[in-house]
Amino acid sequence: MKVTKDSIIGDVLRADVSTAKFFLEIGMHCLGCPSATGETIEMACAVHGVNADELVDKLNAHFSAK
Repeated sequence: MKVTKDSIIGDVLRADVSTAKFFLEIGMHCLGCPSATGETIEMACAVHGVNADELVDKLNAHFSAK
């Protein structure tokens, strides 16, 4: 999977549930919430004050290591 800032969090989690740890690290503890899983990575990062590019890079590194 190729992750971008426009990727939907729920899609990323469905592709690999172990990516939840990356969202938890940024303080996103509401992963079961329908509105949270429907957000883009960019939207979630804005809410949590995190650099979206850094999270995208971490997620893509995770997927490329598989």
